[in-house]
Amino acid sequence: MPKISPLSEVSPAARIADDVEIGPFCVVGPEVTLGAGCKLMNNVTIIGRTTIGRENVFYPFVVIGTPPQDLKFRGTATRIEIGDRNAFREYVTVHPGTEAGGELTRVGSDSLFMIGSHIAHDCLLDDKVMLGNYSQLAGHVRMEHNSVLSALSGVHHFVTIGKYAFIGGLTAVKRDIPPFTIFDGSPGRVRAINKTGICRNGLTAGQVEALESAFRRLFNKRNDQLAELAVLEREDGLDENVGYLCAFLRASLEGKFGRHREVLRMQGDKTAWTPGALGQKN
Repeated sequence: MPKISPLSEVSPAARIADDVEIGPFCVVGPEVTLGAGCKLMNNVTIIGRTTIGRENVFYPFVVIGTPPQDLKFRGTATRIEIGDRNAFREYVTVHPGTEAGGELTRVGSDSLFMIGSHIAHDCLLDDKVMLGNYSQLAGHVRMEHNSVLSALSGVHHFVTIGKYAFIGGLTAVKRDIPPFTIFDGSPGRVRAINKTGICRNGLTAGQVEALESAFRRLFNKRNDQLAELAVLEREDGLDENVGYLCAFLRASLEGKFGRHREVLRMQGDKTAWTPGALGQKN
């Protein structure tokens, strides 16, 4: 049987795996599912239509499933889905989706959400992402796998953060962040290839060299970015990662305000295709 403190309020209708641990002063609602090995420390609130996978840890004062902060929200029973092996540190908040955004907020697996970070309505987060202390995601943000948002940074609605991207602390993010890059400053700009991050995650020296070469061509102020992008797109045997970088940039440049997902909003597309014509859905 789950180990549940008598000082907590847990709905008998909640679906809770046999080895879940729930500490004192927690609240778990009737439509919550908690997978095997999950642990709620004290003062954790999880309500709404929230489905949580295996071995997630929720530190004190985490709140998941309260209504989204969206004036257009009309009270529909929207959802949150969370994967496996995530750590939600103190005061993290996660809000469910909205009627206009596909009715789903989704968090992947193996991620770390540091103290006070916020995941707003309709956000879609892949695996192995990291939110630094008090960083904030506005609604409809997409974070691709292995991306990092550092402390006290804020991300505008409908932004896409590409895979392996690293965003420095105290950064305002108003447009899509290309994959494999470092972005920081005030105003923020793309600084370099995130060599440390991609090497830690298994890219070969040849793949890194190809990305660095493409970066020098695409982000040199003396070059016409669109012209360089077109040349790269036509090259035979283009490295797979460089191809993804090009597809991402193309989608962002063809978007609105530098945000690919703004176009999807204007089209009323709730499926939210991945940037670039890559044939993959979120």
